[in-house]
Amino acid sequence: MQDHPYPVPGPPPGSFSQQTDPRAGIEEAVAGLDDLDALPLGEHVERFEAVHTELTVALSSIDKV
Repeated sequence: MQDHPYPVPGPPPGSFSQQTDPRAGIEEAVAGLDDLDALPLGEHVERFEAVHTELTVALSSIDKV
């Protein structure tokens, strides 16, 4: 049974369920920046990429897209 007479972007209704709060991943990743000044410069990029990844995941889950 389809509720819309036209296709709707995104996954089928009910196929996505978020098991965890995305804020927890963001807080953990951001906490990894706390000791950034004590790390070698070469390791900074990895930490920033971890935060970027968590933010991307959280933003993409807002509308369950």
